[in-house]
Amino acid sequence: MMQQYLRIKAEHPERLMFYRMGDFYELFYGDAERAARLLGITLTKRGASAGEPIPMAGVPVHSVEQYLARLIRLGESVAVCEQIGDPATSKGPVERKVVRIVTPGTLTDAQLLPDRDDRILLAVLPGAANAPGARLGLAWMVVASGECWLAELAPDAFARELDRLRPAEVVLPDDAKLPEALADALVGAAFARAPRWQFDETRARRRLTELLGTRDLAGFGAEDLAAAVAAGGALLDYVERTQGQAPSHLQGLRVFAGDEFVVLDAAARRNLEIVETMRGDDGPSLLRLLDRCATSAGGRLMRRWLLEPLRAQRDAARRHACVEALLVDEAGMRYEAVLADLRELPDLERIAARIALCSVRPRELAALRDAEPAIRRLCERLRALDPALFGSLLDALTLPDAAFAPIAAALVDEPPALARDGGVIRDGHDPALDELRAIDRDCDSVLAAMEQRERERSGIANLRVGYNAVHGFFIEVSRGQADKVPDDYRRRQTLKNAERYITPELRAFEDKALSARERALALERQLYEALVESLAPNVGLWQRAGHAAAQLDVLAAFAQRAHTLRWVRPRFSPAPGIEIRAGRHPVVEAGVEHYVPNDCVMRENRRMLLLTGPNMGGKSTYMRSVALIALLACCGSFVPADDCEIGPLDRIFTRVGASDDLAGGRSTFMVEMTEAAAILHAATERSLVLMDEIGRGTSTFDGLALAHAIAVRLLAHNRALTLFATHYFELTRLAATHPQAINLHLAAAEHRGGIVFLHEVRDGPASRSYGIQVARLAGMPAAVIRAADKVLGELEARARAEDEQLDLFAMPSGDGPPAGRPGDTEARERSVSADAAHRATESEVLERLRELDPDALSAREALALLYSLRERLDAGKT
Repeated sequence: MMQQYLRIKAEHPERLMFYRMGDFYELFYGDAERAARLLGITLTKRGASAGEPIPMAGVPVHSVEQYLARLIRLGESVAVCEQIGDPATSKGPVERKVVRIVTPGTLTDAQLLPDRDDRILLAVLPGAANAPGARLGLAWMVVASGECWLAELAPDAFARELDRLRPAEVVLPDDAKLPEALADALVGAAFARAPRWQFDETRARRRLTELLGTRDLAGFGAEDLAAAVAAGGALLDYVERTQGQAPSHLQGLRVFAGDEFVVLDAAARRNLEIVETMRGDDGPSLLRLLDRCATSAGGRLMRRWLLEPLRAQRDAARRHACVEALLVDEAGMRYEAVLADLRELPDLERIAARIALCSVRPRELAALRDAEPAIRRLCERLRALDPALFGSLLDALTLPDAAFAPIAAALVDEPPALARDGGVIRDGHDPALDELRAIDRDCDSVLAAMEQRERERSGIANLRVGYNAVHGFFIEVSRGQADKVPDDYRRRQTLKNAERYITPELRAFEDKALSARERALALERQLYEALVESLAPNVGLWQRAGHAAAQLDVLAAFAQRAHTLRWVRPRFSPAPGIEIRAGRHPVVEAGVEHYVPNDCVMRENRRMLLLTGPNMGGKSTYMRSVALIALLACCGSFVPADDCEIGPLDRIFTRVGASDDLAGGRSTFMVEMTEAAAILHAATERSLVLMDEIGRGTSTFDGLALAHAIAVRLLAHNRALTLFATHYFELTRLAATHPQAINLHLAAAEHRGGIVFLHEVRDGPASRSYGIQVARLAGMPAAVIRAADKVLGELEARARAEDEQLDLFAMPSGDGPPAGRPGDTEARERSVSADAAHRATESEVLERLRELDPDALSAREALALLYSLRERLDAGKT
């Protein structure tokens, strides 16, 4: 037996192996020691190898799923080795083989899968080392539903997409050496290695086209994605190896180009707390507030929609129209009836995938059968709505009778959990099964009927039909009646006063009766497998219906939230900008008794809103509320506002909060500057940027200088829609030199030595930071507050004596004292005046450059214009 174990284990050296021995799955050697440590099960010893006892640990067969779930959560993979031979006929160890491999990225069992989260398997083909412009080939699949995507990405975009996908498992070539930056992005993922030849493009292309039944991949837009196709081939191999068969439920291929969605990097997803809080838990996030979906498939789709806001305004507006249609009808809330019907549906997509993989369980098939009335009702409800909006969903949910009929005909009303337990196929479905069951259930009545017939046939009144464990079934006749025995009787046993016989009929019955239960179970398994096989042609129909039901679920949940939370339908505009009236932060509003709504107007002449005000005054909440409202609008949801109009958006950036990266050796300020640099490199005039307290992680002058330079860059170069919160009051002067910068502040008021936060956004810069008042609220010792008050008074008195605040952005005169210090007042004033004039000249030159059309200029005209602009700038300096 141990030789057999070691031979099978050698084929799966990197995985724990559950080796079936009777009613237990046993683990040996290093597997046993590891499993005992991870699962907290008893480590024992059995037998010996090389004179040493063999470590052994085991788990009961009936509770194996809970142990598998725990191991998968820990990132382990398990090979399940079953007994496939018959112990009664086996010479030596019963034949065994690995029947399934359970890994974090290939889960399909309902007991192991999280209901409202996808488990993604990702294959990555790194680009050639040191090759300029080398791109990574990516292929990922949700094995439980059959969805598959291909993509090719630049290395700098890999970490962002990895954070969005959160794969459960990553497959890499066995010889791949990832650059350090990519390796950092994969920290925490479960890994699997595949031979390099499985990433061969030609082979992968052939495998994909064969599985999809197409001539090429042009119809999926993947014909030119060589690296992604190669990764897709390795992905198929890995799925086939773990599932024991090709993924025939593959729902085609989707090419992920990235330009169809509003891009959210990892910082934006974290700071906006879209699907989880900044602490990384499932606290009060946007998803938790919105998810009122009736089905787990709807919950998974809502999560995906929130992480993939639509860039195409027409598609998002279509979702808004659907939500509006589901809100109200003559009878009340239409979405309530839709959600009630959806609650009766099982997870159609996942069950369809398990049908294709031949791993579906009887109760799941029963759930499909029992879902027919709810699906029919949903179709009736959709027929009453606008066919232009809901026609595709109606078509997908309109299933033929043939999709339900085989299940209804074969399956009992309430089947057991597992087919191997029997009692799955209903009576009357198969005559042979009915006969075996009748024999098993009604053996006594069959024998009594036979006894009566034999008495009448032979004329022996005391003839008896009986059974014992040694000789089996028999017909017993007393010695005095032996001469009346029919010719077809054959003597089986002689007793003192009687003879026992067997007849061909009784022998046949004996053969049936003694093995009826085992044969019934075997036949029932065959019939169940035939049922599952007959459903395979309808897998695509069930997958389409499942996806349509999930979409309808999310739209109905959006409608429920819109009605309950008093949200409004947003509008879209072709011009860049955001206009929100009485906007609210959806999550914060749900957690407070009274929320103060605020407006936000950003358009061509208001591209940067400079926010000042006290800590805890609401700057971050206000900025996040604007971003979340824009994101919800692009996802297809209504928004928390009285009115909302959103222009085109391509990305949402956030630089909010302070955090370090100790593992990566990056300080808080380094993280801050890295995120700011990414924004400055990628933001466009259609991007929404949130900048909160940039520059606060270093010295005052350094931070102020960097904050000023970043703000000017966003205004003049990126021209992004920017919300810029700061405590550097010097930055409020940008509004004087850049017309597109507007000063706003969060109002607060002092009361009895304390502070009252009004949370109102008002025009103009704040007058104070109220830092000492906030420190008092935080419980700072009174002595510290008094000392701070004293120092603050001295600083303010000094500032008044110097007549003006230090201006870090005014250049000092050539030989006089620096601007902003006591000394040559006239020189300082001349310097400030000259600097203001120079900035005005620069602004005029920039405006002229923006207005001209380079294509309309001849070479001579362009050269003359350059000289003219240069002279204008030089004149402004003097």
